[in-house]
Amino acid sequence: MCASVVSVNVGQVRVIEWQGQRFSTGIFKTPVKGPLRVMTLGLRGDEQADLTVRGGKEKAVYAYPSEHYEYWKNQLQVDLPFGMLGENLTTQGLLEESVHTGDSFEVGSAELIVTRPRFPCYKLGMKFDSMEMVKRFQLSGRSGFYLAVLKEGEIAAGDQIREIAPNTNASTIAEIFKSEQ
Repeated sequence: MCASVVSVNVGQVRVIEWQGQRFSTGIFKTPVKGPLRVMTLGLRGDEQADLTVRGGKEKAVYAYPSEHYEYWKNQLQVDLPFGMLGENLTTQGLLEESVHTGDSFEVGSAELIVTRPRFPCYKLGMKFDSMEMVKRFQLSGRSGFYLAVLKEGEIAAGDQIREIAPNTNASTIAEIFKSEQ
C-alpha cells in the first residue's frame, strides 16, 4: 500500500445565515502549511460546532480521498480546493473499498485508527447552498472516514500513511456506508 497525506485542513466554528436561519458550523476547512499537532480530540486549530455528529474521540479526524475530487469537479462543474468537503486530511491511496474499520495507520509521528464512514448532515448542503448535495454525497458512495487518535503526534502534507495493523476481518468503509443508507 502506498498512501499519503495530500493536504491537512482545519477550520474555526462560524455562524452562517442560511435560508433565514443562523447555524454554527466548523465545516469550512482550509489547508495549512507545515506540520500540525494531532491530539486525542482532533487537530490543533480545528473546531467542531456540534459534537453529537462530529468530533470526540471516535470522530477526531475526518479523512477524504483526493481521488474523489475529480468526480465532484465533474458533477458540480466547479474547481474545489482540498478541505471543501469538510475533511481534515485529504489523502491519496486510501479508498473506502479497501479501508476497514479498525485498520490502524502511522501518519507523521501520530497513530490513527479507522472508526466509521461519514454520513453527511444538512451542513454539507448548507455549505454548497443546496440540500441536494447531501443526497448526491450519499448516493455517490464517496463517504471518506473518521479516525480516532491512538498516539498524538505531528502530521503534515506529504507524510506517508503507513499501515500498522490491518483489520481485514472487519467490514470496509464502503460496505458499512452502503448498508446503513
